[in-house]
Amino acid sequence: MRLNEQKRQTMSLAGLMITIGIVYGDIGTSPLYVMKTIITDNGGINTATREMIMGSISLIFWTVMLLTTIKYVLIALQATNHGEGGIFSLYALVRRRKKWLIYPALIGGAALLADGMLTPAVTVTTAIEGLKGIDFDGFTLVSTQQQVIVITIVILSFLFVIQRFGTSVIGRAFGPIMFIWFLFLGLTGLAHMAADFSILRALNPYYAIKLLFFSSDNHVGVFILGSVFLATTGAEALYSDVGHVGRVNIYGSWPFVFISLMLNYFGQGVWVMNNASNSAIGADQSFNPFFEMLPGQWRLIGIVLATLAAIIASQALITGSYTLVSEAVRLKFFPRMKIIYPSEKHGQIYIPLVNAILWIACIAIIFYFRTSAHMEAAYGLAITVTMLMTTLLLYQFLRQVHIKTILAALMVIFFGAIETMFLISSLVKFVHGGYVTAIIAGLILLVMYIWYYGNRIRDREEFQSAYISLDDYKDQLAKLSNDDSLPIFSDNIVYMAKVKPGDMIKREMLYSILDKRPKRAKAYWFVTVNVTDDPYTAEYSVNTMGTRNVINVQLYLGFRREQRVNVYLRAIVHEMIERGQIDPQPKKYTTMFGRDVGDFSFVIVQDVISPQTQVSAIDRMIILLRVGLQNITSNPASWFGLEFADVIVEKVPLILGKTKPLSLKYLSRDQAQERHSQIHEDSKLKRNKVPETTDDNDFEDQ
Repeated sequence: MRLNEQKRQTMSLAGLMITIGIVYGDIGTSPLYVMKTIITDNGGINTATREMIMGSISLIFWTVMLLTTIKYVLIALQATNHGEGGIFSLYALVRRRKKWLIYPALIGGAALLADGMLTPAVTVTTAIEGLKGIDFDGFTLVSTQQQVIVITIVILSFLFVIQRFGTSVIGRAFGPIMFIWFLFLGLTGLAHMAADFSILRALNPYYAIKLLFFSSDNHVGVFILGSVFLATTGAEALYSDVGHVGRVNIYGSWPFVFISLMLNYFGQGVWVMNNASNSAIGADQSFNPFFEMLPGQWRLIGIVLATLAAIIASQALITGSYTLVSEAVRLKFFPRMKIIYPSEKHGQIYIPLVNAILWIACIAIIFYFRTSAHMEAAYGLAITVTMLMTTLLLYQFLRQVHIKTILAALMVIFFGAIETMFLISSLVKFVHGGYVTAIIAGLILLVMYIWYYGNRIRDREEFQSAYISLDDYKDQLAKLSNDDSLPIFSDNIVYMAKVKPGDMIKREMLYSILDKRPKRAKAYWFVTVNVTDDPYTAEYSVNTMGTRNVINVQLYLGFRREQRVNVYLRAIVHEMIERGQIDPQPKKYTTMFGRDVGDFSFVIVQDVISPQTQVSAIDRMIILLRVGLQNITSNPASWFGLEFADVIVEKVPLILGKTKPLSLKYLSRDQAQERHSQIHEDSKLKRNKVPETTDDNDFEDQ
């Protein structure tokens, strides 16, 4: 779901409601597990002293205030690229300032995608665990953790299945449901706060500092920040979603969300202080203060709302991952993938490959960790890395918009120091499951590094032989087209090729036509498909480069248009024949009377590294891996609607760098006979050679 341009730029009730529904899902479900994790890591509720709870609440308040409110809402939302936010959009804004900025962008993006795989699993599992042990008139719906796992997997699987159909209808319900959820959080928290308003003293950062550095009641020391950080994990998602709703709607809705969250945390704090001496609660391994503080008649309502909120949070993260990957594809961080637009909204996309990977990862995480407590132990490590990388990029943005160096430096030092502390405190999670997200992030980072630097290597100035000018070869193509000594390969040969400025095209395309086996055709087509923001654009331009049989076609198709390139191309050929731009292509044998358009062959070129490529060992390995990624992730026939067309897949050599001439020594006839005799004698000696010793076991092995 995405607001139109006018609603994104003006604050409205509808805009505020939709913003609440799609932006705050992740941070809005944090009360389900933050206090639970803090207390469990500190030794359980029976060890929770008043000083410990006051300090924890103070840490939560100031973490959300500093990182979410000040850094993201007030600072980061100023750094949008044509209204779009997120770490990749931020990088696109500042990438020309420093070459090394690519590293924080790649690291932060990989960590954010990895974290997004864990979030749906932990939020839905936590919500369903709230049902465990509840009696419904003598019937217990969920009694074991195995049942929790099954229900969670069913919910998440359903959520991933419906992505392909679009979620615009469901999206309209997100706002009211999340509004009710935040209202429920605030009211239940306020009801428990009424028992002890002294909890408001936690607004004083003194309690946070005292607990963090000087209190013996804090059994984990600075590592408590690893649990506190979970309260602000949705901040990066908030920044990424600004393009869907506009910053003004986030400014207008965040105060309500912030107050609701804080009221709930304060209410949980009061409840824990009042029940810390309850040994029965302390013995409960599935203890969760959020559910425990709800009165009996309200607990079921809380579980239903928590489950819906968890599903909405998961939905937001799934669609957010699609957006993040599509941005990465545009920046050439990822291979091109098939993108589907299931609704009229351009902001709503569906990427089948990403959907499948996310679903498999979520299910695997649930089976591996099994309980929300184990997932929470691994949760948040990756997002601390993303936040730190965003801070580095924000410094460059502030300098770019002419903020004084001292102010920009103070920003990066202040937030960098805080986030570094959170990162260090979260490292303890590595051995408790954080290594899972670290491995996932590492694999994503490796793919992005290979793809990005593989392209960079190909585009180096000294390797520009990988691209050649189509204009330089138009005469050869014209002669080949009219060479009656060669049989016609096809009336029209089509290459789906991105033609760069100056009519630059990959060498492999012309190698396929001229060198591999000369392909004679009446016309050679080089087609580029450009996707526009308008859903139903259907336009094209042609450049014949002064010929009648070498044509560069630029297709402009709306994102809702099916890319049936073969159908569009036939219509273009017919129109060009009518305009006299190319020669007619009458068919002697056809089922269509008066047909003037010939047959088509679509050639898909796959790169294979040539042995003649002369690059360093590292560059060669990167290029090999990049080509491998391209060949396993790319399916141009599917992208361009060519499943039923005549498609030929060709492997052509990719040659980079200067090629070394082969050094072969010529042998005279006598020298050749001498060499042949020598080889014959050596072969004869090898056949007649008998081992000095033998053993029965040698024959048994044979």
